[in-house]
Amino acid sequence: MKIITTLLLLAFSGYLNAQTIIKGSVRDENSKPLESASVSLVKGTDSIPFKTSMSDKEGHFRFIAVPAGSYQVYISAIGHSPLSSEVFTIGAGLNTFELPVQIMKKQNTELQSVAVVFKKPFIEQKSDRIVVNVDASPANSGTSVMDVLEKSPGVSVDKDGNISLKGKQGVTIMIDDRPTYMTGAQLAVYLKSLPSSAIDQLEIMSNPSAKYDAAGNSGIINIKTKKNKARGFNGSTTMTYTQGEYAKPGGSLNLNYRVNQFNIFFNGGYTYWQGFQNLDINRNYLNAGDKQINSIFTQNTHMIFRSPELNLKVGMDYFLDSKTTLGIVLSGYQNDETNNSQSYISLKDGNKVTDSLVQSFGNMQSLWSNGAMNLNFRRQFDSSGRELTADLDYIYYKSSSSQLFQNNTYDPAMTPLDSNTLSGDLPSTINIYSFKTDYSHPFQHDFKLEAGLKTSFVATDNKANYFNVSGTEYMPDTTKTNYFVYHENINAAYINLTKKYKKWNFQAGLRVENTNYDGHQYGNIYTIKNNDSSFKKSYVNAFPTAYVTYELNDKNTFNFNFGRRIDRPDYGDLNPFLFFLDEYTYQAGNPYLQPQISTNIELSHTYHNALTTTLNYSNTQNFFAETFQQDGHATIVRRGNIGKRESGGLAVSFNMPLTKWWTTTVYMNVNYNHFTGELYGEALNVEAITGMGNMTNMFKFSRGWSAELSGWYRTRGIEGQVYIQPLGQTSAAIAKQIMKEKGSLKLGLRDIFYTQQVRGSIDFQQTEATFYNTRDTRQLSLTFTYRFGKVVQGARNNRHSGGADDESNRLKKGGNN
Repeated sequence: MKIITTLLLLAFSGYLNAQTIIKGSVRDENSKPLESASVSLVKGTDSIPFKTSMSDKEGHFRFIAVPAGSYQVYISAIGHSPLSSEVFTIGAGLNTFELPVQIMKKQNTELQSVAVVFKKPFIEQKSDRIVVNVDASPANSGTSVMDVLEKSPGVSVDKDGNISLKGKQGVTIMIDDRPTYMTGAQLAVYLKSLPSSAIDQLEIMSNPSAKYDAAGNSGIINIKTKKNKARGFNGSTTMTYTQGEYAKPGGSLNLNYRVNQFNIFFNGGYTYWQGFQNLDINRNYLNAGDKQINSIFTQNTHMIFRSPELNLKVGMDYFLDSKTTLGIVLSGYQNDETNNSQSYISLKDGNKVTDSLVQSFGNMQSLWSNGAMNLNFRRQFDSSGRELTADLDYIYYKSSSSQLFQNNTYDPAMTPLDSNTLSGDLPSTINIYSFKTDYSHPFQHDFKLEAGLKTSFVATDNKANYFNVSGTEYMPDTTKTNYFVYHENINAAYINLTKKYKKWNFQAGLRVENTNYDGHQYGNIYTIKNNDSSFKKSYVNAFPTAYVTYELNDKNTFNFNFGRRIDRPDYGDLNPFLFFLDEYTYQAGNPYLQPQISTNIELSHTYHNALTTTLNYSNTQNFFAETFQQDGHATIVRRGNIGKRESGGLAVSFNMPLTKWWTTTVYMNVNYNHFTGELYGEALNVEAITGMGNMTNMFKFSRGWSAELSGWYRTRGIEGQVYIQPLGQTSAAIAKQIMKEKGSLKLGLRDIFYTQQVRGSIDFQQTEATFYNTRDTRQLSLTFTYRFGKVVQGARNNRHSGGADDESNRLKKGGNN
């Protein structure tokens, strides 16, 4: 390994030269060095930082690889008034430029209104990611994290809460750089109940570097929760009341106490999410030969759900010295969901004559609980950025689902024909262990080496106990009852190299992952285990990444990136159980589902840090998606490997102030998807062009008033076998700073015109189906936020996150929020 590293260093540094280095120092009024002051380098009169840094314990800071041009430095530090330097110019060929000592004036330590040099915009376009600053949008008041995702650039959410990025599913969702260890359905419930007031930023990465887990064939969305790093005691509280068809109250509390070598923090939140869902389904069943309709199925289902959720996080950082930090984070949540449904079903023959009627009543009570512990270590060797980090994680998930379905069948005259009741008990546990370590080493001549290791172990235990109910007697249904266990181990190593040369920035990385897994289906526990089956597999994959950035001048920057990624099946998708939605629709797992692997290429151009145009192409092998299989009048929904998907698109984003009081952000994406393969013995060859766009207008007025008008729209598109009709929504909000800017009030209205209604169609085997889905999406929210406490100068970069990067995204949890 040392020989390889040495050869790489010689190869890169032998012919590349350094650019200008800007050096400076910051001190207080008594000429004492200020540590941990935030320093931003801004081009000319731009309002967005070009580079950022932080002063060391001696007050020194520096920026490397700075091209020729005009700049300003902005400095902020807790307990001091913000400071901006004079505009200065860097000439071509200059090796080092040293700024005069910057003196900051002390400010009252009471938390109060502070003049901010530049306010974060709602959307920031960076070379490797898009950053969404959640609090910058008043319309995010009273919403959930899922609502924020829906209007984020390039992000779309389908009828079931599955998240896509630039028209491609398979996004990995992380929270504070850690995996959520949830599958799509489970994650949808969590994100819909997590208030947006609990998060600070969303980081959207369509092609992450080798440092990140290779999971997520269309990229990573990292949700960064709020963290307070200031000395002293401080915090904030938020209270929200949201009214749709049903009330949705919630609140959160964030506390931080930093004294001497200790930093203790607490985040907690509670939401009571209640709503409805209406689902209309029509299925025409066809003859295999002449394709004429032989029977018709229509269904109307009304569901009411209640989903109270409590989430907590508490942690502590211990600073051994100025360069070494030990930390512990404990977190968890509990969601107690109740879902009551009523379905009215009509079965007709090919001449539309009613054959029978079915009334179906369902009750599902699900309890989802999670506990997690993270131990972390950080060692900063010097001010250049050389550091070693390590994370040890343990995560435990437990869920229980109690189901009761009653089906009553009548003839056309409503004379009872049959009645049956099915009860289900589905307990599940998941244990996850993960360890990772990362090393970063900047060298001379703007060369940087990053390397790391990771290992994770996952064990799941799932039971499905079904009973046919007759009066007070519960008789085991041995055709549906099942028991399934699954184990998985993933080992990974990566190396990432970065080099700057004049106007060029190069980055190349390689991540290698070894996956080992086995599953065992024991059949049911009430008969002899003659249906036992098992599977086992091991494989190794390599995931290269490459990035090239060329800064033509102060106004034009070009980026190229390439990456290979993998999307493994969710743990629940491998579980062969049947999960009943009603008598004619149920979900099932697929233990033989294979991972899909994609190759992604992007080329982009950014003009004046405001207009970015991106071309992207993706090729996915072994593509899997939600599939539909006919079983009499019933439909089985399960994930299946379809074949190949090719995707190409053009995206344009624009973000800049139009006036002093009006800033607009526009994102538009046109994407082409082509699916080919075989499904249930039938050839599949479908394609579609989908357009999507969103626009956010931010208005800033005098006396602390601000407002927002935003919306998003998506044209007709395809999701595997399903065609989705156009949909969108419009939202507006107004906000006011109060109580000497320690507090704020925000009033927002979401989905003003009630246009977020999902319509779709699907043709599979001998079935033609359409559906229409509406939810409680039009909502009025009022949010009050109050910030309190005292702070003292001197903050450190705390690490309140861990290192399990993939496994959390692959759990299953129901819900129809």
